[in-house]
Amino acid sequence: MIPPVTIPTPQVPLREKAAQLETAFLSEMLSHAGLGAMEGSFGGGVGEEQFASFLRQEQAGAMVANGGIGLTEALFRAMGGKE
Repeated sequence: MIPPVTIPTPQVPLREKAAQLETAFLSEMLSHAGLGAMEGSFGGGVGEEQFASFLRQEQAGAMVANGGIGLTEALFRAMGGKE
């Protein structure tokens, strides 16, 4: 069995900002992908539209916390971060 990949907890403030940027990017991509969009009689209407962004933000944050798509490290290094 292959052990799960563990991502170090961001302790450097610059790395934390890079993780926030990746979270924002993924949240926007999830939005454009239509994640969670419900149609028909079970759609939540305006209320659902108002809070869907919070759900996408949390989902994107969970993705980043579990490794994301690798943007955090690339952004960290592009911003001049060294470890």
